[in-house]
Amino acid sequence: MDTVAFIFARSGSKGLPRKNILNLAGKPLLAWAVEQAKAVPRIRRVIVSTDSHEIADIGKKYGAEVPFLRPKEFATDEAPEWLAWRHALSWLKNDEGRLPDAMVSVPPTSPLRSPKDIEACLDEFVKGDVDAVITTVEASRNPYFNMVTIDSLGGVKLFAVSEKTANRRQDVQNVFDVTTVAYVTDPKFVLSQSNLFSGRVRAIKIPRERGWDIDSPLDFKIAEFLARIGKMTL
Repeated sequence: MDTVAFIFARSGSKGLPRKNILNLAGKPLLAWAVEQAKAVPRIRRVIVSTDSHEIADIGKKYGAEVPFLRPKEFATDEAPEWLAWRHALSWLKNDEGRLPDAMVSVPPTSPLRSPKDIEACLDEFVKGDVDAVITTVEASRNPYFNMVTIDSLGGVKLFAVSEKTANRRQDVQNVFDVTTVAYVTDPKFVLSQSNLFSGRVRAIKIPRERGWDIDSPLDFKIAEFLARIGKMTL
């Protein structure tokens, strides 16, 4: 199966400024993603899609290709990343004259992933009858048990109502958080559809310690702690 990986890393980040190139345990978040993608033998090319010359230079330093800069309209807070995926695949089709069998997205925001997690996604994709494979971790909260909404008067109610009364979390349906460890998609699906969940989607479950998703300064501090602990236990 012909497979190409993209790392989508725009310059703007309001929750954690310069997020994609912050140094985590000695190297930029982007570098973690590049090295993990390059460690998967089935991936033929690793390409960074970015609107930033600085990010592009870091990507090249760690061995990724950066053959284009992403248009600014696909790198704003409001622009869905799906549009960046479509732009990257359109560029690849023009560059190679064809599409690969699979596109892998390896976001910089989950630096604690293992290359074997990407491999597991590819294994699931190869089974067929699927448009996309995502990664998940078991959710720490459950909308049927301990997630609530608060109305304008301060009233509280469960976010979701189960068919039966649940007195324990174990009694309700398991739910999972989508994490940014990896996505594997059919390029033709991405180019023909407008969102991920419009197709046939399956999931790989990732241990929480490898599925940590960085979106805030606290997330970053926890990830750095986990990364350093991991180095100490090797």
